[in-house]
Amino acid sequence: MEHAERSYLPAMGKRWLLPLYDPLLSLLGADKTKRRLVEQATLRSGFRVLDIGCGTGSLAVLIKKSHPEVEVIGVDPDPAALSISKRKANRAGLTIEFDRGFSDHMSYPDASFDRVFSSFMFHHLEPSERTATLREIGRVLKSGGSLHLLDFAPRDGKGHRHHRSPHEESRFEGRVVDLMSEAGFVDAKEVAKGKIFFGPIAYYRAERFR
Repeated sequence: MEHAERSYLPAMGKRWLLPLYDPLLSLLGADKTKRRLVEQATLRSGFRVLDIGCGTGSLAVLIKKSHPEVEVIGVDPDPAALSISKRKANRAGLTIEFDRGFSDHMSYPDASFDRVFSSFMFHHLEPSERTATLREIGRVLKSGGSLHLLDFAPRDGKGHRHHRSPHEESRFEGRVVDLMSEAGFVDAKEVAKGKIFFGPIAYYRAERFR
């Protein structure tokens, strides 16, 4: 896994806020939205799944708890978040592999995953990183595999309400389907919409290009 030093935006934007990340998301109901993301992926026994930008591991743990017969791997550049992920999985008695790395440059072999998940991570990426990330996802997905992505959606064409970082100045909301298609995915579409405290959200899926 890539360990080269490069910048990344930690959960909550500041490293010292990381311990508050899980309690805040739970309080605001964001974790409930992830269950729908897992459900839309139609996981089956023997599947190998990857959670990119796994952060503190909430989605990876949810997947493994609800589908113990599935192999789950999470990847994130933040070693502090990964430490929390590993402790969380250990406390729950779950076997989950957590790797340090960046979503746009992964060391996993070609065609090694049946499903790839992304939850509230995509908006943190720079525009060039979004394109590279989608291409990397396409590379590591097996033929017939699919990407399942959850992130913020436009608010009446004005974007979401939560604080905009420099990473968000180049808007991505409303363009996710186009970006997926441009990266070579097929049948890219918005599956559903929802809303959390920070604003509207959307669920997307796309098939690996053949």
